[in-house]
Amino acid sequence: MTGIFLQFLWLGCTSFGGPAAHIGYFQRTFVERLGWLSQAEFAQQLALCQLLPGPASSQLGFAIGRHRAGLGGALAAFVGFTLPSFLLLILAALGLGQLAQNLWLDAALHGLKLLVLVVVADAVLSMARQFCKSGLTQGIMVATAAALWWQPGLLTQLLMMLAGALLCARLAKVAAPQSTPWQGPHWPSLILFTLLFLGLPLLAGSEPGRLVADFFQAGSLVFGGGHVVLPLLEQSAGQALSPSQFLTGYSLAQLVPGPMFTLASYLGALMLPQQALLGALLATLALFLPGFLLLWALSPCWQALLARPRLAGGVAGINAAVVGLLLAALYQPIWQSAILAPRDLALATVGLFLLRVMKLPILALAALLLGCSLLLA
Repeated sequence: MTGIFLQFLWLGCTSFGGPAAHIGYFQRTFVERLGWLSQAEFAQQLALCQLLPGPASSQLGFAIGRHRAGLGGALAAFVGFTLPSFLLLILAALGLGQLAQNLWLDAALHGLKLLVLVVVADAVLSMARQFCKSGLTQGIMVATAAALWWQPGLLTQLLMMLAGALLCARLAKVAAPQSTPWQGPHWPSLILFTLLFLGLPLLAGSEPGRLVADFFQAGSLVFGGGHVVLPLLEQSAGQALSPSQFLTGYSLAQLVPGPMFTLASYLGALMLPQQALLGALLATLALFLPGFLLLWALSPCWQALLARPRLAGGVAGINAAVVGLLLAALYQPIWQSAILAPRDLALATVGLFLLRVMKLPILALAALLLGCSLLLA
């Protein structure tokens, strides 16, 4: 458990860039470097997380921890990955995040953006080689990226993933994984999710109860990650906070490493100012819990479902579309926020060479890019 916690704690301290970057970090760390799961197992878990509501990258981390060491490993992964941004956003809510417009901080953040660009570019190359071997899957990857560059948004993502799944289920010849005995879903998790979803609004008589109900329902309905949860929270918890407070929390969540769903930590602390730590903890757990319950409920039958050729083909299409999502994110927002001058492109190109060809460790690459950004500042 300690090893899982420490690996995810390090990622929680260094994984800037949002869900697309997190997938790249996870793939490099747990598939290529540590070998905790194969590329095929990683793809299966990623496809399931993409289909469920909730924070896809955190669910993927939860699934990797579960694969490694059961429930204890899943919880260790979640706590390690979430703790750094949770603490930083509580400090920000308490008024300790007044570091805006600081030259050195801006330079350090820019160095981290260059690191994100390098890691995501490496992930796109690795995952395209693994998941886009045929002309059909390569076409799905390119079409998904092109559609998102032309018309970005959650609806485009969902439509392209659905189209990729249907095309590959119909046309692709995919070797399904070895058949496994059928296991039904984990019914206690599914029943608990249903009871909480229906019952929490009826118990929201106090401020903490209302906070938990609002954040649990938002986490149950959000598809597409942290960028999409903001409007849902504005609708449910908007009466307690001003629009400027929401937007400030959203901006801070993008500046810190780890999952963007820790926006809930900032908002929860503001919604219960006399009990800021309790509010942050309740809001964070309530927002993450639905996705984890659904993942735990459906994981047992997922492997058996994948043994069906058409569903295995559909998952291949989803994985190709996910590579397209990563490719689209590589340009917007990652490239656009990281490459501000020709020297940035030079640093990123050298960084990609050092990471992919010279196998420079991520920690050394992060130190190098941060040092170069600070020197140039």
